[in-house]
Amino acid sequence: MTSASRHTDPSTARRALRREIPSSAAVLADERDFTAMRRYRTFPFDDHRSYLRQLETLLRRLAAQGVLTTVSLFDPAAYEKYCADLALDPDRPDSRSRYTAEAARTGATLTYQGEPLSQLLPLLVEEADRQATWDHASGVLARAGRCDACGDDLAHAAFARATQALQELLTALGDGTHHLVCSVAAAEPPLLAVLHATGDDGARPQLAESETLVFCTVLAAGFALRAPGGLVSRTTSPPAARTATSDGPRETVRGWALGDSWLRPLGAAEVFTAYCTDADTGEPIPPEHGVDYAPGLPLTTPPDPHHH
Repeated sequence: MTSASRHTDPSTARRALRREIPSSAAVLADERDFTAMRRYRTFPFDDHRSYLRQLETLLRRLAAQGVLTTVSLFDPAAYEKYCADLALDPDRPDSRSRYTAEAARTGATLTYQGEPLSQLLPLLVEEADRQATWDHASGVLARAGRCDACGDDLAHAAFARATQALQELLTALGDGTHHLVCSVAAAEPPLLAVLHATGDDGARPQLAESETLVFCTVLAAGFALRAPGGLVSRTTSPPAARTATSDGPRETVRGWALGDSWLRPLGAAEVFTAYCTDADTGEPIPPEHGVDYAPGLPLTTPPDPHHH
């Protein structure tokens, strides 16, 4: 190949290079955060809906050019602290750009793939909540320290125990779509994690890695600190398990309490009471149609070498 044949038009080369340099955007997802930024004179927007429309147009344009863009949340309070820590003027566009790059590096992000922001933002908020829960739970779990008797890392042991508990629980629940909620009163606010799992024909349940990590970390914090808490499963039976006379998919709710670094199954009456009582007023709530309230399934308790 001659040098002439390798020559590329400069504008073509710039466009090709632009496609290889990723971009990042931090979005003010709700009206309250948007209003907080309007106090800065250099912030160029005065209407949240218009701001979101213009941002979506920009993201679509970048996507059409083949540019990979990661989207994060712009947190005005975190931005103010970031500027204070680095002695930056928060009322400057370059300060907002620096914070956007930092948010993309350290915060929750999603890759923009051409979808409307109305679809992306709820997922981004969910991802940010999940990361915040993991950060909080990890800090709580770290307080467990080491075993006085053997020196083992109690956090590591509790996480292994939580992973085993989840595996046994999903095996016991069997086929179906499972919605699991784990709450642990080991911190303020209490830790809360949600996990979705789907298993059919006895196959290994499908789990999202990030959800599973957060769920096991929260459960491990409860185990390591022996904190009060509970776990609830809500299972929708697979189509093959439904009868011809069924008026639709039925759901089964089961529950467990945290105790002695394991999951103790609740009785059906305890599950019913927990689900059908208003947590704020203590008043009874009518049971849901198509929902069965069943006892928690027993799980084989492994030995706990750190329980003295």
